[in-house]
Amino acid sequence: MKLFRVSALIERDMRKFFRSPALMMASMVFPLVQLIVLGYAFGGKIKGAVVAVVDQDQTVQSRRLREMFNGISAGPQTFRVVEYNSLPQAINDLRSGFVAAVVQIPYDFTQRYYQHNRPRISFTEDNTDQFVSSSLLERIQQMVNELNTPDVEPRLATQVDLNVVEMYPYIEYIKYLLAGSIAMSIFIVAMIGGGITFIDDKARGLHEGYLVTPIQKTELVMGLIGAGALKGLMAGFVLTIIGGLIAGIPRLWDPVRLVYLALVVLVASIAMISFMFLVMVRVDDPLVPRAIFGVLNTLLFFPSGAVYPVEAFPTWLRWISVFDPFTYTVHALRNLTIKNTGIEGIYKDVLILCAFSAIMIMGSIALFKRQL
Repeated sequence: MKLFRVSALIERDMRKFFRSPALMMASMVFPLVQLIVLGYAFGGKIKGAVVAVVDQDQTVQSRRLREMFNGISAGPQTFRVVEYNSLPQAINDLRSGFVAAVVQIPYDFTQRYYQHNRPRISFTEDNTDQFVSSSLLERIQQMVNELNTPDVEPRLATQVDLNVVEMYPYIEYIKYLLAGSIAMSIFIVAMIGGGITFIDDKARGLHEGYLVTPIQKTELVMGLIGAGALKGLMAGFVLTIIGGLIAGIPRLWDPVRLVYLALVVLVASIAMISFMFLVMVRVDDPLVPRAIFGVLNTLLFFPSGAVYPVEAFPTWLRWISVFDPFTYTVHALRNLTIKNTGIEGIYKDVLILCAFSAIMIMGSIALFKRQL
């Protein structure tokens, strides 16, 4: 294999790429819009949910509960309280979607409270929206725990106390999503600038110029993959900087971190462009890559843990994530952007992506046919 032939192929493909800057913009606009919209639309703290309170007890203890509800409405603002006189009306509004939950303080609440007879509060939730219902339940549970705290603490504490230490400050969802958006940008470049462009060049007869030269198929494959990897590196790194500024990643300009980010983006670009080349190496119809774009996007992006943690997946979906290059790209980028780890946090992902790339490249060379 002659390196000057490979470099000539890379130079030709990059010149063509730079003559159409819209391709670069298209490869970054969608992931950037996805980062901004999904980053701010998901993962935020629930505020302003409507909770119906039906106080059937109307005593001192029930008023204490209502004061705690009003305190949450004025403080964390997780929900706002609407008082109902009729439980059936509150349940009906819950079914109609006018309220997110119904809290019922029963008639015998105070009586049971003073008798130490397990006083109960009924909490009926609209669990069609798990995010809202879980946030409301957590807040109500905190109130119940506060009610269960004795007014006079014992001289010697006998209960087990949990001391929670958070290693990192509160992470907004847009920061969590950033790694997936960078991986998506690399994938779009691999799909458009690699797979689709490759098939279009074959359909237009542009590859005939390569095939009448003494260039070997290994050099041709390596040149096309190298050009695609450079495109992915540029798009991914630019989105890393722009997305990092939008998400508010601290110490983004740390030189060592930038080097590690560039390394991960580079190996991810090689992995994804070589994967796309293997998928498209025997394809001649230019409509095929456009038809499978959505399928590959869904099959690679969502199982990677970019949007939701892999630990919550069923077993069959976890196996998909094991063979998904997105998974290791997202993990490495998230370690660098959110945790700011060093090489110890990314070396396994980099090695797996390199091994994946080597397998994809060898498969592409084996399947590639040097013919018209």
